[in-house]
Amino acid sequence: MITILCSGSRGDFQPYIALAMELKKLGKDVRITGMRDFEGFIRSYGIDFYPIQADFESLNVDKKMLKEAQTADNPLKMLLTFNKMKKYGILIADEFYAACEGSELIIYHPGCTMGYFAAEELGIPSVLASPFPMHKTKERPSVIQYGRIKPTPFKNIISYKMLQDMLWLASKDSVKGFWKKQFGSAPKNFGCPFERHTDKKHPAVVSCSNFVFKRPCDWNENIHQSGYWFVEEQTAYTPSEELSDFLNSGEKPVYIGFGSVSNEDQKDALSKLIIDALANGGRRGILCGMGKFNNLPDNIIAVDSIPHSWLFERVSAVCHHGGAGTTAAGFKAGVPGIIIPFANDQHAWAHRAYDLGVGAKPIPIKTLTSDNLAAAFDFALQDKIVANAKILARNIATENGARDCAKMIVESLRG
Repeated sequence: MITILCSGSRGDFQPYIALAMELKKLGKDVRITGMRDFEGFIRSYGIDFYPIQADFESLNVDKKMLKEAQTADNPLKMLLTFNKMKKYGILIADEFYAACEGSELIIYHPGCTMGYFAAEELGIPSVLASPFPMHKTKERPSVIQYGRIKPTPFKNIISYKMLQDMLWLASKDSVKGFWKKQFGSAPKNFGCPFERHTDKKHPAVVSCSNFVFKRPCDWNENIHQSGYWFVEEQTAYTPSEELSDFLNSGEKPVYIGFGSVSNEDQKDALSKLIIDALANGGRRGILCGMGKFNNLPDNIIAVDSIPHSWLFERVSAVCHHGGAGTTAAGFKAGVPGIIIPFANDQHAWAHRAYDLGVGAKPIPIKTLTSDNLAAAFDFALQDKIVANAKILARNIATENGARDCAKMIVESLRG
């Protein structure tokens, strides 16, 4: 049994579902560990699930802290938020360790470093599986500094140390606390494990296209990056009659959705701004995941969550917050992006889309207006940006990161 330790929102789990599905194709038993709320979602893809019984409610997670995490728009705020989050990890550390028992190999999200130390204790291999490039390189800044600093080899290395230290901060106390309670002392060689995957039995794998961020030449040979990990949907999506009629009734609309980062107290102001921006350019739009609205104009429809893999191929552009998964889905669909970063690594994906010539210049949420949003729509829908987006999609289609990384993981078990 291969066990995958994961944390985060629904979107955070999707790359790991893709990886698990490829491991199953190679004949491996595999399960994903996460909070119990995700059980139905994971199992719908035919993947076994080990539920962590705690959830945000039972842990009494501070809602204000969650909001701070979603709006941390600079490294200092991110560091402070990660420091606050660590106390919740202590409460579920024993469940994550129990999930590792009986496994032949542990794959772990960088927010779940229990996987590395549990594997060491149990005498089995571990694989660091990251949803973004996170290993030190002199070639470019990390995703918390890309587009924010003028890169130099020294600054680039420091930016990765910052990223790794923040991720380690969120889980190190939970690991140490559990170990002292269970074994009487901290783990052997206790410390940040992210740069320790340096041999074939302990590789690291990364979900990222080499056409978006090329694999750095100064990574060690056991860090593998060969494309995004895209989920294969198990059933074909059937749209509502209302959505189908809307899509067929005029020019392709712009998709607009901000995932879990937008909240109810922003809804009215944000929706008015979007409606005005669309009207300004005479464009149609689909508002996704922002709830129901009264009296929307005929050029706009509001919908609940819809698979990006289905919808993005049917729109003219995608306007979103810049989450890694949503950005990758937009790249894969071959449509231009208008990215409105709220926090964390979203700024990096926004700047990267612009640098690749497949999206508008980033507009941080704090500076968003109807006028600059309308201008961003116009920029993104220029012929050259549309053409660049299609070329990027064709290149990404030549990769299969989940399959290649799954093969590498299975190979590591053979020694």
